[in-house]
Amino acid sequence: MHKKIAVIGERASVMGFASVGFEAFVAETAQEIEDITKRLVAEEYGVVFLTEQALEKTPGLLSKYKDTRIPAIIPIPGRDGSLGIGMRNLHKSVERAVGADILRD
Repeated sequence: MHKKIAVIGERASVMGFASVGFEAFVAETAQEIEDITKRLVAEEYGVVFLTEQALEKTPGLLSKYKDTRIPAIIPIPGRDGSLGIGMRNLHKSVERAVGADILRD
């Protein structure tokens, strides 16, 4: 079982996660985000939360790792709120799994 959990994003959004036992990685540029993600994949983290603001800087990142068994890369809202990326990704995943977007409003 892969028990390591990480959060990647801007400092104000990720530092609070360290207090509950997650490893927090501050990344401001697309290159930093990609490098940290690659390292966490190699180190077999089970879950990587990525702020939507960080994900916005690296639009191809989710698709790059979508078929890997680990880690589960999960978009979360950053300190400034949701950009809707996580919800759009959830809709796409459900549609791919069941053949229709059953979550649509």
